[in-house]
Amino acid sequence: MPVSASRRSLLAGTALVAATALAAAPAASAGPRHRPDPKPTVVLVHGAFADASGWAEVTRRLQRGGYPVLAPANPLRGVDSDSAYLASILRTIPGPVVLVGHSYGGVVITNAATGNPNVKALVYVAAFAPDEGETVYALQGRFPGTKLTEEALDLRPYPLPDGTTSYDGYVKPALFRDIFAGDLPAATVAVMATAQRPGDAHTLQQPAGAPAWRGIPSWYLVARDDNLIPAATQRFMARRAGARTVEVRASHVAMISQPEATTDLIKAAARAATR
Repeated sequence: MPVSASRRSLLAGTALVAATALAAAPAASAGPRHRPDPKPTVVLVHGAFADASGWAEVTRRLQRGGYPVLAPANPLRGVDSDSAYLASILRTIPGPVVLVGHSYGGVVITNAATGNPNVKALVYVAAFAPDEGETVYALQGRFPGTKLTEEALDLRPYPLPDGTTSYDGYVKPALFRDIFAGDLPAATVAVMATAQRPGDAHTLQQPAGAPAWRGIPSWYLVARDDNLIPAATQRFMARRAGARTVEVRASHVAMISQPEATTDLIKAAARAATR
């Protein structure tokens, strides 16, 4: 049956409206979407007798979770100069930062983060979290239990630019596992003892500056089996800083022997930092 001209016009108009609606549908559904905030950069700071490789497994886990990670070399030359060095690195990082320190690295992050608005969280992993004027030596001996005594160190002289001499401290290889890494395989610890990064012995008596944990939220991983910083000292520092705290059965190198717990705590700090 032949279709009238008016009927053909109506059908054509209906098709045009339908085509227009279909073409517009994707645009309508592609309206404003909530995009999650970018993940903060996690900066991992090692302490004495170690280097950034101690963060290797934590770094892998963080990177798998999409976190940008930076693990700079801590110079281990002095509290003020090490803190200034880290502060200069932090100033190059755009956006929020979660700053993590292990052992003496805790002193450095405590000083370096002060006054930096990009640092949103501090995470201490079996680390020193000093108040202003405190020293590593005083904190280490605040409660009984440390095995890092003067007798446990080999001191080796090195020249300073002004012609005087200072001393690097190494943990004696025979004592390294008991003091530093008792829950790692002996063969692994033997390599670590050989490759340890020494710290200038004077850092033990150098006072810390104004602590960043007074103004920045903090988290703390207590290593219960630590023979370098007694667990009682760690709990004291964490409590004083108002840190959210978890405890693990670990030696001083908790980030190596307990990488999952360490990473989980860092992620918890990162999530809180981006809320």
